[in-house]
Amino acid sequence: MNKSITIYVSGKVQGVFFRASAKEEADSLGLLGTVRNMGDGRVCIEVEGDPGLLEMMVSWCKVGSRMARVEQVEVLESELRGFESFDIIS
Repeated sequence: MNKSITIYVSGKVQGVFFRASAKEEADSLGLLGTVRNMGDGRVCIEVEGDPGLLEMMVSWCKVGSRMARVEQVEVLESELRGFESFDIIS
């Protein structure tokens, strides 16, 4: 049964290809959702899929893209939204 989570990633995560890398990771795991930069410098990822694959995504977020410096990852359970793809929101 699919699950939905929202992941907030803090640190040096904007301007370091974090969103594009998160999309690549989500696509490779077959997860659906969105990733976007937030005004406070964090990245927000809303993602749905198999709970085990979501855990893999959270683990990836703790490292992030090659140039990122992740300081904190916050994970909240959320309502399923029925995403049909994984998209970068500008």
